[in-house]
Amino acid sequence: MPSDERRLTPRRTPRQVRAELTRERILSAAAHVFAEYGYAAGTTNRIAEHARVSIGSLYQYFPNKDAILAKLLVRHIDRGGWTGAEGLDLTPGSLKETVLALVRDAIDHHRDDPQLLRMMIEEAPVSGELIEAMDRHGKARVQQIRDVLARHPDVRVEDLDMAAELVVGTVEMNTHKLMASPHPIQVERLERELAAMITRYLGGDG
Repeated sequence: MPSDERRLTPRRTPRQVRAELTRERILSAAAHVFAEYGYAAGTTNRIAEHARVSIGSLYQYFPNKDAILAKLLVRHIDRGGWTGAEGLDLTPGSLKETVLALVRDAIDHHRDDPQLLRMMIEEAPVSGELIEAMDRHGKARVQQIRDVLARHPDVRVEDLDMAAELVVGTVEMNTHKLMASPHPIQVERLERELAAMITRYLGGDG
């Protein structure tokens, strides 16, 4: 394993409930510390103090704060599935509402802490686990969207595989960029305009 990869690999994989809870407490504390102090000042000592564990215990799970931030980003990606896809109304005339539900779900997943999101995007080092999570999430998300497009009677595009790729890429790129912006945005405007653009494309109006 390359040295850079070793720096980002968690030292201990929890096998018991207590160990898993400790790791989750460290990750939650790190999210709070990074958001409050920034990445440079978000030291492992501060993370351990906030998590109420010793610095030695923290290092049993993560070799450094780079590995912690990388794991936070992996966790963020893995929690990003479209949970409401199965309950959609796919009757004729509902394409706008379907797309709006997709856009709103993506925004809701990123709106809790824009500062932490921006930090994860800008600072998190690339690890093998992160690449694997991005690939896994991307394939699952694209397949999920493709299934919805195939079942919706208002969709007019012919190449559903490419359409699903374009929709996922457009939603995630713009959501990450705008929700992580240091300048405040009007979330309702983002929802409305992004959904309108995608709806016109899928409905064959643009």
